[in-house]
Amino acid sequence: MSKEVIAILLLALAGFLAGGVYSTWKTAKFIAVALGVAALLAVGGAVAWLVG
Repeated sequence: MSKEVIAILLLALAGFLAGGVYSTWKTAKFIAVALGVAALLAVGGAVAWLVG
């Protein structure tokens, strides 16, 4: 797979996780925070993949 495809998939994963944060924030804050951290890691991974 090319570099750009993997970065796009990681960004899509981050968007999916951010949606999970939005939908679970009112009911399960701990899970929402964990999903938020995972989303930030996915974005960071995508940026690092593109730069590296």
